[in-house]
Amino acid sequence: MARNSPATAKSSAKTKPAPGSQPPSKTATAAAKSKSAPKAVGKTASVKPPKAGNPPNGLQKSLQPSKELAAVVGEGMLPRAEVVSKVWHYIKANNLQNPGDRREIIADEKLQRVFGKDKVTMFEMNKHLAQHLA
Repeated sequence: MARNSPATAKSSAKTKPAPGSQPPSKTATAAAKSKSAPKAVGKTASVKPPKAGNPPNGLQKSLQPSKELAAVVGEGMLPRAEVVSKVWHYIKANNLQNPGDRREIIADEKLQRVFGKDKVTMFEMNKHLAQHLA
């Protein structure tokens, strides 16, 4: 077998720099790249404000809580996100989370009227709250 075949001689010539020359520096290649892609001067990203006529989405829409839920979150129209926030505030203020499993809520008398049972998980809570919002 021949050690220096013409195919290997060509490929090795491409990878090795010529004697006495230096490979291009990183700054030279970065400068070449920056010249090829001109930057727009003075432009900033603009964020469009929401249109005034857009209706609120499902979390922003104000809903009327039932009498049972109003005993926990208060009277008046509230967005769904605020209802959930107030229920969580009530749960934490009254220490109603199961100490062994913090995902479980142990309902007191007011929450039993809303949930319909003694214990619910945090994942079930929204399902029960939805039944009390109109």
